[in-house]
Amino acid sequence: MKRRVGKNSNLTYRDRRLSEGYPGLDVLSLETFEETLARQPDDTWRVRAIVEYLDRLIDIRAARSVLLVGCGPRPEAMRILREMGLSVLGVEPVRNFVVAARRYLNDEGAVVEGRAEELPNESESQDAVILESVLEHVDSVGRSLAEIHRVLVPGGVAYIGTTNRLRLVPDAEFNVRFFPWLPNAVKESYVFQQLHYEPSMANFSDRPAVHWFTYAELCQLGREAGFFQFYSQLDLKRPEPENFSGGDRTRRLKAKALRRVQKNPWLRALALSQRGGAIFMMKR
Repeated sequence: MKRRVGKNSNLTYRDRRLSEGYPGLDVLSLETFEETLARQPDDTWRVRAIVEYLDRLIDIRAARSVLLVGCGPRPEAMRILREMGLSVLGVEPVRNFVVAARRYLNDEGAVVEGRAEELPNESESQDAVILESVLEHVDSVGRSLAEIHRVLVPGGVAYIGTTNRLRLVPDAEFNVRFFPWLPNAVKESYVFQQLHYEPSMANFSDRPAVHWFTYAELCQLGREAGFFQFYSQLDLKRPEPENFSGGDRTRRLKAKALRRVQKNPWLRALALSQRGGAIFMMKR
């Protein structure tokens, strides 16, 4: 459903404070989010891939507890993880989303209210923490990573899937050409424009992406939070032909290329410029 909203109208704030933002953006955001979820394809393969990567670092199937931060109102990933036999708890900052997520899973204790910066979990209580499309939206990246580190057990691992500002095919967070490559001051001006005048610019999100990362920056932020070891999906994917799609020759070539990337720092760095939006961080 295409929505029409006023564009750059000075009348928008004639009778309201500028600090209140665009009128009704929270309602527009929820409606758009639900419509987007309804159109999404089956997520099973992606969730299973994350579990396989985690299993190369820890015995994820023996994990006592897995925390999914920012699960949203329709936590399909939680449903899939539960079907795989994992013990999963969801955390969600939006109260209406919490209610909807509990209803979706038919479990009142499945999701609790909380923010990434202040997780409602005991210290060293989680074997793994998963954040998918969350870190780019938080108020404080440093505090969020520190909280994730706090709740992980020693030897625990966090999976983070987020924005990659070097990617040639950008993440669809803003409907602005070359947005990830723009100077920070220009990005901030677009964020202001979206929140106050043109909400369609970031798909009517009331918490648009304000953080854009490279893989190296994610490593540095992780170290500042206390993590010590970092892995990409390229590092954890097994370089055997059966793990790739295509014909026999294509799969063998892909496996050979991955082996070279995994063992060559320059090739790995080049590949991570495009595949560096997902990272696994380990706690000592």
